[in-house]
Amino acid sequence: MEVKITRHRLLCLALIVPLAACNATGGALPVGGQDVSRNSPFGVDPDETGVDGLIVGHRLMEAGEFDLAMRAYLRAGAEQGLTVDVLSALGSASLKLNRLNQAEDLLRKAVAEDEEFVPALNNLGVVLMERGNYGEARLYFQRAFAADSGQTDSIRENLKAAIANSQAALYAEPEVTPKFTLVRRGASTYELLSEL
Repeated sequence: MEVKITRHRLLCLALIVPLAACNATGGALPVGGQDVSRNSPFGVDPDETGVDGLIVGHRLMEAGEFDLAMRAYLRAGAEQGLTVDVLSALGSASLKLNRLNQAEDLLRKAVAEDEEFVPALNNLGVVLMERGNYGEARLYFQRAFAADSGQTDSIRENLKAAIANSQAALYAEPEVTPKFTLVRRGASTYELLSEL
């Protein structure tokens, strides 16, 4: 029996073959005999564990990618819980992103959990310096310096700056801003008086 291949059969065959390649995984081929969802990237073994979010975040902070570091730290927090390391890292990323209120809250929580955690103490001092709270910043730098046994030069420099700024703020004369008053003298004459 001879089978004639007509154009119609060839066209049907051309349409059926690509449809057969599409399976329940949305066109993705199984990896290692397991189905892969459409949203997971190809070439990733779902059984393997990923790199620690804290390590990724620290590398991103060194590279100046503070938004991405924040995301990595949040992932670490979701996986590990809000440990002192995660809180301190989130506070550091918030500080670099100039989110001072958020950074202060996170770093205060980290210090509350571990009162001798040097990075959190130092970064909380930096946040307080940025906000102009030199006296309180000085206290946190002193605590960080003591907990670190004076080994880190950047903490020593931060402490020196906080001492200088707190003393300057203590002995600085208050700014005098003159108060002006507009006084009417006659029908169409006004006089500007200053209280100095």
